[in-house]
Amino acid sequence: MAFELPKTSASSLSYPALLASARSLLEGESDFIANLANVSALLFHALPNVNWVGFYLWKDGELVLGPFQGKPACTRIALGRGVCGTAALRRVNLVVDDVSQFQDHIVCDSDSRSEMVLPLLVDGALIGVLDIDSPQKARFTPDDEQGLSPLVALLSQHLKR
Repeated sequence: MAFELPKTSASSLSYPALLASARSLLEGESDFIANLANVSALLFHALPNVNWVGFYLWKDGELVLGPFQGKPACTRIALGRGVCGTAALRRVNLVVDDVSQFQDHIVCDSDSRSEMVLPLLVDGALIGVLDIDSPQKARFTPDDEQGLSPLVALLSQHLKR
């Protein structure tokens, strides 16, 4: 199966096209890990100015590294620690313009300057988080958060076990 990534640049990113691409990747596939792997690859290659895209999965009371694209990452994150653990604890999206200013930030990649984390919830239960890092300060805008939220909702529907 050949899959064509949407052509994007910082000025031409189309979240509806990205959502359609994610929908076609997820369609007919029920494997949890395969879906997370494909979505992380899709986002890593489609989003401009990012250096890490991946998932942390909720397992046994902590976030555990799942499929990702980028440099090797922290393997386990406690609930409430760093941007990922805080987003998971609060079950809200977090956008951090300057990670060096975020109290308790966990440095996995020293090149990361900003971060966006969106929780994956199924029927209100935490499944994990989508974590996206950028080497650019203030990379993520409200448009990014609004554009990725439907994709996270779509993915969450496919993650029901």
